Amino acid sequence: MQTFDPRTTHRTTHRAWTRRQILKVAAASSALAWPAVGAPAAEWPTHPLTLMVPFPAGGGTDAYARPLAAVLSRQLAQQVLVVNHGGAGGTLGAAVAAKAAPDGHTYLLGAVHHAIAPSVYAKLGYDIETDFRPIGLVSHPPQVIVVNPARVPVNDLQGLIEYVRRRPGKLNFGSAGTGTSHHLAGELFKQQTRTFMTHIPYRGAGPALQDLVGGQLDLMFDGLGSSAPHIKSGRLRPLAVAAERRAAAFPDLPTTVEAGLPAYRVSTWYGLWGTGEVPDDTVARMQAALRQALNTQELRSAWTALGTDSPDLYGDAFGRFVHTEIARWRDVVKHSALKLDAS
Repeated sequence: MQTFDPRTTHRTTHRAWTRRQILKVAAASSALAWPAVGAPAAEWPTHPLTLMVPFPAGGGTDAYARPLAAVLSRQLAQQVLVVNHGGAGGTLGAAVAAKAAPDGHTYLLGAVHHAIAPSVYAKLGYDIETDFRPIGLVSHPPQVIVVNPARVPVNDLQGLIEYVRRRPGKLNFGSAGTGTSHHLAGELFKQQTRTFMTHIPYRGAGPALQDLVGGQLDLMFDGLGSSAPHIKSGRLRPLAVAAERRAAAFPDLPTTVEAGLPAYRVSTWYGLWGTGEVPDDTVARMQAALRQALNTQELRSAWTALGTDSPDLYGDAFGRFVHTEIARWRDVVKHSALKLDAS
């Protein structure tokens, strides 16, 4: 934009600009650059939204993404399409989402794995704190230790510990990928119980759960939400939730504290981010839509059935929570000496 200098403008006529004239020009320029107070915001959304789930269908993230997408579709009067793009512990899908146009129509439904990844992978195609805008925490379910009852004939946590100790290296546990919370929860369990099991990484919790139910795996350290249907059907046997309080959906299931492993507490959380430099007003509207969705009876009931409740953490507060989680998991990863290449 051309600037005006009262010392050089109109030198041929020797007319000096007065302070009042300069202020008038500045005011006119500002009026062109910014909409007037009270002017209507840009229309949004203008077409269907994409909700990127960076894990295969059928996992814990999916269990929350699809009910949330259905409610948001009605609230926003635009279809919210769930797109699954798994691999590398959720980092491949996140890298794809990071490259989406920052127009407020693409969102990432990520998880605790995305707070772990910066400490695990030597190279990532994104930065969860700078390439995304934090919208809000979607859910915060505890992890649950589940076994295939046909392969692991135990009924409680202490029984599992003794069973594994008598068979070092013979049992396996599946995860959503190396470096995910499922994996590190298993490593933490091994450390605290002084046991040894074989880790089997998958491209998401969904495929791992399928193999656990199908009898190809012995156990998992999974988010309660994705395991809940299999627990209710009897295909998986839960031994404990890794939390201080029992899950409302499973009041008879003891916690790891009650089961004699008080230091073992792991939760899985899921959050929503906008991509790139999404305009502030769009971020605010999406936060409001998420808050409204999470407070509907439909999602409250769905979350309760999945063993969790509706959180209340949005915007910058959610961003600070993620920052804290990154630091927390950095310490865990440091002790496990994990380092991978996401490329």
